[in-house]
Amino acid sequence: MHVTGKQILVPALLAVFLGAGVPAAHAHDHEHSHEADAPQQLTLKNGHKWATDISLRQAMSRIRAEMAASQPFIHEGKISLQQYQGLAKKVNEQIAFMVQNCKLDKEADAMLHLVLAEIIAGADALAGQDMDKAHQGAERITHALENYGAYFEHPGW
Repeated sequence: MHVTGKQILVPALLAVFLGAGVPAAHAHDHEHSHEADAPQQLTLKNGHKWATDISLRQAMSRIRAEMAASQPFIHEGKISLQQYQGLAKKVNEQIAFMVQNCKLDKEADAMLHLVLAEIIAGADALAGQDMDKAHQGAERITHALENYGAYFEHPGW
């Protein structure tokens, strides 16, 4: 099996973003064994959306714009595997931007990880070699973006 840079980069970025400080292969174990209080589902903060910062809003807006531009082609079945892979690259670039620049409080950050895990999983599917999985990945990212808008304060979302 050939491992691409994307297959290594995305899990590694997630591990860094999660503050795991361990190899990506162990990020999942770390998350559950050392962070027992990590949230398992999205919730509001006392009935209010979670705060965001400008870097997060910028990256999420870019992901949303890329997905919106691709939606007509996805729905009409007029998107190629290479176009899905290009979309994955653009999404992963924004994830990397968030990793480097986003600064949220601990609770908001924990909630954001739930959204980002879905976006990253969707981008992984987009980057693959299976059209059906790529389509499902696009749907997964779209759903994660809807959750982001429902749970995070982002003016104009």
